[in-house]
Amino acid sequence: MPSPERPTSVRHQILATATLVAFLMYLDRICLAEIIKSDSFQQSIPLDQGQKDLIKGSFFWAYALAQVPAGWLSDRFGARMLISLYIAIWSVFTLATGFCTGFLSLMLVRFGCGLAEAGYYPASSALMTRWAHLQNRGVASSAVAWGGRVGGTVAPMLTIYVIVSAGDWRWAGWLYGGVGIFVALIYWRVYREHPRQHPRCNAAEVDLLAEGRGAFLPETRPISGFPWRTVWNNKNLWMSSAMQFFTNVGWAFLVLSFGDYLKNVLHVDDKTGGTMVTVALAFGVAALLVGGWTTDHLTRRHGKRLGRILPMSVSKFIAAGLYFVAISTTSPWLATFWFGLATFFADIGLPAVWTTMQDISGRQQAQFFGWCNMWGNFGAALMPILFTWVLTAFDTNHDYHEGVWLCAGAFVLAGFFAMGLNAEKPVMPEHHGLPS
Repeated sequence: MPSPERPTSVRHQILATATLVAFLMYLDRICLAEIIKSDSFQQSIPLDQGQKDLIKGSFFWAYALAQVPAGWLSDRFGARMLISLYIAIWSVFTLATGFCTGFLSLMLVRFGCGLAEAGYYPASSALMTRWAHLQNRGVASSAVAWGGRVGGTVAPMLTIYVIVSAGDWRWAGWLYGGVGIFVALIYWRVYREHPRQHPRCNAAEVDLLAEGRGAFLPETRPISGFPWRTVWNNKNLWMSSAMQFFTNVGWAFLVLSFGDYLKNVLHVDDKTGGTMVTVALAFGVAALLVGGWTTDHLTRRHGKRLGRILPMSVSKFIAAGLYFVAISTTSPWLATFWFGLATFFADIGLPAVWTTMQDISGRQQAQFFGWCNMWGNFGAALMPILFTWVLTAFDTNHDYHEGVWLCAGAFVLAGFFAMGLNAEKPVMPEHHGLPS
């Protein structure tokens, strides 16, 4: 029988902390693109374009390769200890960025940062299955993803502000890394694996979160090895992996190359360019708030399959079209608006991606989420290399159009692969529905 007492609000504290961590993670992730194009950095460590692309990509290669083992570790040993360690380790690497003296040291610290950050989103997605009501998974997922996008949005402008104010690019790494170590301690204090294990979570809140889930008990059976055969033979996981791969090829332009486009094509100075990138990415912040509500609403009206597919697929086609509109203008602020609108539609389907993985993954969610996210980040890692190759081979007038066409085409492919997903078909039916 439901408890008559009023539910405590621990679930909201958990969600707020997870959102704060996502903010910090994206701040640390995106800041390097602004650091290496700053005048302060270029005077300190001169690099050619190939070296810059390798440094940008090194984070995403490490992040992608560590997704599956990090997801398995989170499912096997629990998120509280591991996420706290992940935050502390990536913060130490971010802090170490400020001590780098050349190409090799930058490659190493960015690779280490990518390895440490890899486990957060898979584990965070899994914790939302336990700390969010079944009917509100989209909203909860959008809140965590929103934190990441806010971090990525303010990173360009904040990083430039820190560099200009301090007069040295190294202060950005030192400041962000120091804050991150403090946030790791906050996470350890606030989080527990399951509502029934949290000392401040009362029976009424447990009953609320347990609705539709039976006994809703902490899982005691250990996770065994990664189910390779299941993964290789599952259509849903491959559709999700391909959709995330091509989405990130398209989206990575906005965080890795849009600032270069403004500087080299539209001749915008660093400070104004940082503001413009922030404005464009801010559209994505709004999209995530809308996207969570949208997928929950559509799911209630049309079922899980259409409720997840529509936000993921239609939005990618629109984003592709907006890329073509954006490069047709020579006005920096008008281009920023169109690229910002493309960001909105690129991001509005992200909560549906998270909730689809929650719908189909059962108690092995961190592993399956990590598998698909791995392919997505391979896309982000390849994008700088592909983008530079396309510009070198085909961009004879140096207007970046051919590179943007590449990213728009990736969005189109992402939309088609999203249409192949079915959130009503769990990966491992025998485990589906178990509390996790």
